[in-house]
Amino acid sequence: MEMLSGAEMVIRSLQDEGVKHIFGYPGGSVLDIYDALFQCSDIEHFLVRHEQAAVHMADGYTRATGKVGCVLVTSGPGATNCITGIATAYMDSIPMVVLSGQVPTNFIGDDAFQETDMIGVSRPVVKHSFLCKKAEDIPIAIKKAFYLAASGRPGPVVVDLPKDVQNPKLKFPYQYPEAVHMRSYNPTLSGHKGQIKRAVKALMAAKRPVLYVGGGAINANASADVIHLAEQCNLPVATTLMGLGAFPGTHNQSIGMLGMHGTYEANMSMHNADLIFAVGARFDDRVTNAVDKFCPNATIMHIDIDPTSISKIINADIPIVGSIEVVLGQMQTMIAEMDALKEQEDLSAWWQLINTWRERECLVYEKSDTVIKPQQVIEALYKVTKGDAIVTSDVGQHQMFGALYYPFKKPRQWINSGGLGTMGFGFPAAMGCKVALPDEEVVCITGDGSIQMNIQELSTCMQYNIPVKIVSLNNRSLGMVKQWQKMFYEGRQSHSYMDSVPDFVKLAEAYHHVGIRVDKPEDLEPALEKAFAMKDRLVFLDIAVDPEEHVYPMQVKFGSMQDMFLSKTERT
Repeated sequence: MEMLSGAEMVIRSLQDEGVKHIFGYPGGSVLDIYDALFQCSDIEHFLVRHEQAAVHMADGYTRATGKVGCVLVTSGPGATNCITGIATAYMDSIPMVVLSGQVPTNFIGDDAFQETDMIGVSRPVVKHSFLCKKAEDIPIAIKKAFYLAASGRPGPVVVDLPKDVQNPKLKFPYQYPEAVHMRSYNPTLSGHKGQIKRAVKALMAAKRPVLYVGGGAINANASADVIHLAEQCNLPVATTLMGLGAFPGTHNQSIGMLGMHGTYEANMSMHNADLIFAVGARFDDRVTNAVDKFCPNATIMHIDIDPTSISKIINADIPIVGSIEVVLGQMQTMIAEMDALKEQEDLSAWWQLINTWRERECLVYEKSDTVIKPQQVIEALYKVTKGDAIVTSDVGQHQMFGALYYPFKKPRQWINSGGLGTMGFGFPAAMGCKVALPDEEVVCITGDGSIQMNIQELSTCMQYNIPVKIVSLNNRSLGMVKQWQKMFYEGRQSHSYMDSVPDFVKLAEAYHHVGIRVDKPEDLEPALEKAFAMKDRLVFLDIAVDPEEHVYPMQVKFGSMQDMFLSKTERT
């Protein structure tokens, strides 16, 4: 049997798990692992400039591919710098393994130099965590970490590795497990047949159904099943922010994103539905608005692999625990066996009503000859990229404009922080996407506030030649904060203006990238075309947009789904 040190076991375990890329930052407690990595040619390491960016890169890598992202950082501040990224992944159910260094086992609890209880600090925002106190524990811990991260409801897993456990002078027998069996962890994949039969009957009997699709459908690679069911049953489909792309935004049965900034037709359809079929969605507050007013006349059907998510916020009349892909397959079989489509209600009147809501054209906005509207930027971006780019975003107005005005045609095309709402996510996530899929066009939609959270990663892009495109909607403010202040705080702009915004063109050029400033509407599309023609260069587009533009529609707080602001002067 091969004899390896603990540090060598870490790298060999990653190799045996099929890891090809890892994102990290070295430090004292992981130098033995980095030395072992130096001697490994199978894994490419990307040295970030801040550990938070390493986690966001791994996150983007995972969202774009479905593969488990991997991070390696040192103890203490190196590990704690990862917490925001780990929490981002946790909230959005993104599989990830974070390897963190730790002080020697005999120093744990003594407040040693760069000691932090990473297991304790990360516990609320991980799916599971491991502390390896012996080198022999490393292979099984890493195998379990990858298994737990990717199975069931996905999520991040931390593996904490004390310095002495990595000792390169001590060798132990190495064997990587082929599989793991955890008695207390057995995610349910198949749905209960009785519940599925109830669901099919309810779906066929519904006169005003809506298929409500969330990010879980993308995690489960169930997009094809969602499309098949929707087309087979002629269902209107509303998607969450995280679910965009699970059903094509260009499809005639798509009624758009629902929720806080959802379309008029999506929110009106939800409120007036007699059946809501939730697939991989969790009824979070950015969708439901006031829970006691949510879809008052609807029967709720809910598929989720995580039983704790069902009836957590909105009571499910027909709950189905299982993998979305498996359950939807079972539904298809049941529909065929029951010949159920013969019994389906005629939905023509429902579609006629939905089309009257569509005629409101809630995304139409007033253009200007002198100032660039943020909506124009996204529309021009869609045109120049032909709707085929992988789009990441930061968090704020630009995120909502991106979600509403770039119709996503396929899953894993829209990459953003939904649950935690993490500013600074978009740029490193775009980098991770580009590393994973170098032949794809990757663009980050950001704002002058968000981009400065991790702007130091321009250096990482320079070192590794990661040619993403950055489209910054520069309104010299924290746009969404300012919008709320104008709407709900009598216009008091408390610390939401950013009067000291840097010259982003010069900043990009300082990192040896290309910077382009756009101030006039007529220059917008040519600038985008120029940027995307430079395939092998990072291009930073600093686009001056109307600082007074708001994101609409917007739900009225404490109202129902049909209660919306449609513009600065109109509400439902």
